[in-house]
Amino acid sequence: MALSPRLDVRQTQSLTLTPQLMASIRLLQLSHLELSAFVDAEMMRNPLLEREDAPDGDTPMERERAEEIDPYRDVVDHSDHLGSATTIADSFDTDVANVFPEQSGQDSLSQSSSWPEGKSGPMGAEVPDIDQYVSAQISLAEHLAEQVNLILKDPIERIIGRNLIDNLDERGYLVADIDQIAEQLGADAETISAVLARVQGCDPIGVFARDLPECLAIQLRDKNRLDPMMAGLLDNLDLVASHDLVTLGRRIGADREDIFDMLAELRELDPKPGRAFDGAPVQAVVPDVYVRRGQGGDWQIELNSEILPRVLVNRTYYASVTKKTRDASEKSFLVDCLNTANWLTKSLDQRAQTILKVATEIVKLQDGFLNHGVSHLRPMTLKTVATEIEMHESTVSRVTANKYISTPRGLFEMKYFFTTALNSSSGGEDHSAEAVRHRIRQLIDAEKPSAILSDDTIAEMLKGEQGIDVARRTVAKYREGMGIASSVVRRRQKKAQMA
Repeated sequence: MALSPRLDVRQTQSLTLTPQLMASIRLLQLSHLELSAFVDAEMMRNPLLEREDAPDGDTPMERERAEEIDPYRDVVDHSDHLGSATTIADSFDTDVANVFPEQSGQDSLSQSSSWPEGKSGPMGAEVPDIDQYVSAQISLAEHLAEQVNLILKDPIERIIGRNLIDNLDERGYLVADIDQIAEQLGADAETISAVLARVQGCDPIGVFARDLPECLAIQLRDKNRLDPMMAGLLDNLDLVASHDLVTLGRRIGADREDIFDMLAELRELDPKPGRAFDGAPVQAVVPDVYVRRGQGGDWQIELNSEILPRVLVNRTYYASVTKKTRDASEKSFLVDCLNTANWLTKSLDQRAQTILKVATEIVKLQDGFLNHGVSHLRPMTLKTVATEIEMHESTVSRVTANKYISTPRGLFEMKYFFTTALNSSSGGEDHSAEAVRHRIRQLIDAEKPSAILSDDTIAEMLKGEQGIDVARRTVAKYREGMGIASSVVRRRQKKAQMA
């Protein structure tokens, strides 16, 4: 074999991720809010894009014509030919009050008022947005800064107070250590502690606390309810969490009735006083897909058209502008805008079709859940759906991210239907992990105070009733994931409720 360099021509196929393909992939995992923001940004950059439901006069060509004709100027010019109420009344040889009762005494005011020409006239003035009159949401730091400036008069103490405010978390707790703040400001720890004690009386009561017991103690002290017995209860909050009231009463020297009264007072306190100033807007969950029962009993799947952005390519505007363009850079810009617009419309349509295809397959596989509830939820993986619709698992994962589906059983995230499978001891069909969690919650909710179910007992009941082969540690993991206490704590809770 000769080892010499040579040139060969070969034809091969390979998959290359172009920038447009990568952008199309990113569109799949965007929520409807993120997608709307993305489309709005593209429309600001691309003059060839317009919304399908755009009102009259909002297209680029109509905006261009609007610059040539000023409707406001016509309104002002025509209004000059209108006579005042006094002129009209004189032509009828009568008083203004007889012709325009509501206009009497207003001509002098209207005649003395001077309006600028153009769009700033009374007919063409821009109406201010109502949002301009809404007060801004004050933050916790701003609210506390006003109080600290009134409480602390010394400039050095105000600097310390401001530093303490900067070290608060969203709950209103002080997350920095006193020694750390003292080292940072070059002050002694005693001064920092003295300033901290003074600002702990700020509103909302409980801020500047370093932990939960101190936060509750500040609120109780403000109500003059922090007695030695209550202070002892705050020192043993771990026993309160575990409902070990017998040990708690023995430590603080209180009987059961006193403990119940103190616990009732604690429930009236706010463990996170800073959350009242959380100004983050709450976004309502809007479904991307609707699932309804058809007349023939079949399930009908449709996309939520209200949240789908309708984008069109204005080819008429492109043709008209191209004829007037002579510069090569401008022509290149228009061609890029046209290609980007065509890509966006095609990608949005492909995204909608992919979501509909995935949702249809989910409904097909989870027909038992839609008919009978969570107990009939089937185990389903991304690979199962991807194989049926002939797509890659990563595509299905992106499609189901941040997407919600509305069913007769309620509103669910698409990721909810993808659960792992638990083997059946009888050799039958596997069980969904979510269905097992649902059954565990049902068993715990139905247990009697005299017969609290342990994790071993629940595992045996699941195996005997439905043939679910599940280990005790798996039951414990599912129970803890649902926020359900152990059998020991539940037994104490049940006894406390019966007392």
